[in-house]
Amino acid sequence: MRKALFLAGIWFASAVLAGCGSLPDPYSFLTRPAARKRVAVSDDYRVMSFNLRTATFIDAQNHWNHRKDLVVRSIKKFSPDLLGTQECQASQARYLKGQLPGYQFVGAGRNNGKADGEMCGVFFRNDRFIKLDEGHFWLSETPDRPGSKSWGSAFKRMVTWVRLAPRGGTRQVFYFFNTHMDNSSEMARVQGAWLLRRKIDQIADGRPVIVTGDFNTDSDTTPYQLLVRGPQDWRGYLIDSYRQTNPIPGLNEGTRHSFHGKTTGDRIDWIIATNNFTTLDADIDRTKYNGQYPSDHFPVTAVLRLLPGSQFAGHRSTHAGG
Repeated sequence: MRKALFLAGIWFASAVLAGCGSLPDPYSFLTRPAARKRVAVSDDYRVMSFNLRTATFIDAQNHWNHRKDLVVRSIKKFSPDLLGTQECQASQARYLKGQLPGYQFVGAGRNNGKADGEMCGVFFRNDRFIKLDEGHFWLSETPDRPGSKSWGSAFKRMVTWVRLAPRGGTRQVFYFFNTHMDNSSEMARVQGAWLLRRKIDQIADGRPVIVTGDFNTDSDTTPYQLLVRGPQDWRGYLIDSYRQTNPIPGLNEGTRHSFHGKTTGDRIDWIIATNNFTTLDADIDRTKYNGQYPSDHFPVTAVLRLLPGSQFAGHRSTHAGG
């Protein structure tokens, strides 16, 4: 027995010195997420963020009534476990709920916290998750007051969140946030990003988080830097799923196309998450059906894996906003 152990030790040392093997890298989890211990498929979550484009008569042939079935086709084609929608009016929510019977919906109108105004409505699969809690807050100096706005925001803006427990796999509770930031005021987007960070800290309290949204800004702006860490900045906060799988920025990453299908422009729709998740795939869905697009935004998708027993390695936000 001693001789066998002695010979095994000699073989291992020889393999390392010869370059045939290597000692484990204690920092491999930072650079090689795919090398993590394989976990069950039930811990892989299909996530979609979809700005539906509100139902407005000015869209003429692109009115919601002419493309609502295309929206459903796009959703069913990807078959998300988690779906964050923006510009979702109550009538649109009712239609989608009728067409997506396997999903539960949580949403509130931005004007009064009930049914008036656009929603940041979220859908999640009933067969995959148990809802433990839900809530809404407004991107303003008085976030708990429905219909409030601040910082020169052109419209009332808000966030909807749910606390979910997976029905299988690691059963780690996590949080799903969905938002739509202002299209006009840069100050509103910056302050909104600070507020979102603080609220994630307060509500999720270190648990895994996924955030979807139309942020109305690209990756070279302050809101992105406040929310998303750079590739070399381990002090950062959330991870951009698209950039994790597409590390080199391209010219054709635009997500708002105004029904014209253009791929250039800003990537303003994101799926971001705490580092409890690793990204297996991420994409921009540019599908057109018989010459028509489902919305004036391309939906964005990601497949995220919740890592078992992981702890969020970000840092608490203490900045009060300016």
